[in-house]
Formats: sequence, C-alpha cells, structure tokens
Amino acid sequence: MAGKDYYGILGVSKDAKADEIKTAFRKLAHKHHPDKGGDANKFKEINEAYQVLGNEQKRKQYNQFGSAFQNGQAGGAYGGFDFSGFQNGNFSGANVNFEDLGDLFGGLGDMFGFSSSDRGQRSRQGKTIEAILIIDFMEAAFGAEKEIMIEKNIKCNKCNGNGAEPDSKIETCSVCKGRGRVLKMQRTIFGSMQTEAVCLNCSGEGKIYSKKCSKCNGQGIFKGQEKIKIKIPAGINEGESIRLGGYGNAGLKNSPAGDLVLRIRINPDKNFLRQNYDIYTKIKINVKQAILGDKIKISTIHGEVILKIPEGTQSGTSFKLKSKGVPKLRGLGNGDHFVEITVNIPKGLSRKDKKIFETLEL
Repeated sequence: MAGKDYYGILGVSKDAKADEIKTAFRKLAHKHHPDKGGDANKFKEINEAYQVLGNEQKRKQYNQFGSAFQNGQAGGAYGGFDFSGFQNGNFSGANVNFEDLGDLFGGLGDMFGFSSSDRGQRSRQGKTIEAILIIDFMEAAFGAEKEIMIEKNIKCNKCNGNGAEPDSKIETCSVCKGRGRVLKMQRTIFGSMQTEAVCLNCSGEGKIYSKKCSKCNGQGIFKGQEKIKIKIPAGINEGESIRLGGYGNAGLKNSPAGDLVLRIRINPDKNFLRQNYDIYTKIKINVKQAILGDKIKISTIHGEVILKIPEGTQSGTSFKLKSKGVPKLRGLGNGDHFVEITVNIPKGLSRKDKKIFETLEL
C-alpha cells in the first residue's frame, strides 16, 4: 500500500470496524487539537486519515490503491484533502462529519458554528446549588419529610422572568433581526470561517424591551429565599446526596434552573452505632447470666426484642438479630443488628460469695 499509512496514523488495524476508527479519531483529536496545545500539523494528519477511513467508499479505494487514490481528486491544500471548501463559511467542498466533531472540544463546535447555541443556553442556565443537610439518626434510618429554606436566585415574580417591566414596549432586536444569533468571522487552523454566535444586544432573545424590570433590573431573577419540601429516603447514609432537579438557582431570562444537591450528614445516636445498613450495640450481663444463661431485653431501632443468652456465654460473644438493622434503599430488606456481650465481673465479693465460687468446678 503506497503513500501514507492512515491505519497507522489512527493506530487501528486494517480490519477495524467503523466505530473503532471513529473512537480512535476522537481520542487522538482530543490529544492533538491546537486549541488544547497540540500540534496543528499532526491534527491535520489525523483528520485527513479519518476523512478517508471514516468514509466507506474512500476506504475501499484507499485499501486498493493507497493514499495516492486522492491525487486524481481535489488536489487540495494538504495531502490530497481539499480544505478550500471551508473558506468564507462555505462548507460545500468539505467532508467533515460535524456529528463526530461536535462534542470533542469546547471551542471546535463554535469554530464550525454548530454548537454555540447550546453553549449560549448553558451559560444562561441557573447554577447548581450544593448544601449540607443535617438529619437525625432515626430520620436517616426510616426516612422523613423536612422543610428547608434555601437562599438562591429566584425567578422574578414581577416580570415573570423575562426581564421587562410590565406593559413595557417589546421590539424586535435590530442587530439580529429577531433571530437571537449573529454571523461573525473567525480565524481557525483551516482559515477564516463564518460562524454563528449569540447576539449580545438581546442576549439571544431576539427581542428588546423598552424598559427593564425595576425589581430584577432586567435579569429575570433576584436573590431571595425559597422554602422547599424534602423527602428523605429510608436508609440514606452519611455522605450520600439527594439531587432535586430544577430546584437550584433560577436561570437568566426564563432559562432552565439548576439543580439542588443536598449532602447528607447524620447526627450520631448515643445507643446505636451504624455501619452501612447494620447496627451495633454492646450490653453487659452478670456472671450468673453468663454461666446459667438467661433471656434479656434488647433495644433495637425497631423496638424491644428478647435475646436468649445461652449457658456459658463468654465475654466478647456477638449475637446477630436478623433484619433488625436499617432499611435498605429502594426497599431491598433490612440490615442486621449485632449485639456484643460483656460479662461484668464483680468486685468486692463477700466471704460468702467467694466460698460459693470456690465450690464451683469451673
């Protein structure tokens, strides 16, 4: 195969499938894109290889004739691939797959003018709020409903979020003619291109208001407090979080709101120790109970239960109370409750008590 080894450039085998080639291209393009500090010539070489191997017909011709098959085609600016079609915003001569390139880098989509709309919308979207929510031990175990007060950007109730003073005159933006977007020239590694951008005059709305809202100063939002009801799921643990979509900061000019993320902190309990979904407690018994056995009451998060202490129980012995632990998230049963026994050895025995122990054959 004469000429350049496109398979070698992308690091794939000759029998690689289309999705493998695409994945390899995306990875290398990320690495070598000039806006990311990469080599522009290397990036062009990678792109040239993908333009051939990513096209079924061109790949067949390349496999048969090598990279020289392009010499009879548009003998363009670089290695047989014609970049001239990009000049002045004319894409007719280029075979770039925008779907492949669109989400590669922050700037490349804007360079070709096919992702700046989404980026403009995201820049107006409300930011996500993160906060710590402290709850009690039993609330975490069994769930609860709580009301919290959040300070955040709130949609203006005077202008209904559009930033205009009520009854003010609304006109079509004279800069973008109501499109919300304008054309601009941008220099790239492929030459000068015509791209689209959000109209700064109307902030992408396509409309201009004669008077800004006096409450929010035309932003459509203002700083305030909102009371929110939170449903805490049973079984949530320390460090886990609850995400509430759309309960974060309101977006500018009726753009979508961000999310509210609540990081859970749990107040400890004086009687119970929790590990994941299991509960651990310790209880003391006397020597008589340890030797002869007994039935004792044990407090669990589900209430009191009776635990049978068998004869000859040693200090440090642990008993499992099945399913008496914390309910698992999504209703997948309960954890267990583990009870560790400590035998209380008495001090200051009377002579009578000592004689009794001396007669025992332990």
